[in-house]
Amino acid sequence: MLKLNDIHVYRGQTYVLKGVSLEVGRGEIVALIGANGAGKTTTLRTISGLLTPKNGSIIYTPEKDDPPWDISGAQAEDIVARGIAHCPEGRGVFAQLSVRENLMVGAYLRNDKKQIEYDHERVCHMFPILGERANQAAGSLSGGEQAMLAVGRALMTRPRLLILDEPSLGLAPLVVEFIFDMLAEINSQGVTVLLVEQNAVMALKLANRAYVLENGQVTLSGPSDELARDEKVRRAYLGGE
Repeated sequence: MLKLNDIHVYRGQTYVLKGVSLEVGRGEIVALIGANGAGKTTTLRTISGLLTPKNGSIIYTPEKDDPPWDISGAQAEDIVARGIAHCPEGRGVFAQLSVRENLMVGAYLRNDKKQIEYDHERVCHMFPILGERANQAAGSLSGGEQAMLAVGRALMTRPRLLILDEPSLGLAPLVVEFIFDMLAEINSQGVTVLLVEQNAVMALKLANRAYVLENGQVTLSGPSDELARDEKVRRAYLGGE
């Protein structure tokens, strides 16, 4: 579904991504792990059109029969319209808008009103607190509730590929477990997932495959269970000896 080929990205004068290549297969959950400053957020922002690579290509094929599309120079709104939703680090909810209004922002590019309402009900079924707090200002929600809102808003775009940046950041363990259970459920409904996550233990349990990013380069990749047993990964990210 998604293939990054030799992606190089500068942010100002800083050389952040130095030839990143990775693939996300249709129906997979793929994790991208690494230390702070490794380039994980930059990778996601480049995929979603918020940053433009200096060179390299990002080939996106939403469905098997679709022609491949190089999105490396595409506008962010066009990328969203074609089925890639980005759930950003820090959630990025609109604090002054209500919970329902935040969810409806996710459907901004859509005009299928009946399906929008259906998806709204589906999101509120998945995250019941969002239905209960529909008219409450998003800024008054707890961190865990805002994380649910951010995921729900992304789902309102009807994504084929959902990319998430640190969904567990700052959350209590029980909330993290719930969020990850919901990501597994979302994937089971046919949504492909690319996940950046500092909680490497949870990420590797959830994902089918994973990549390790260090200093803007992919240094390891493979099935998640194999990486979880890798001595270097265990020492650096899993608290192993």
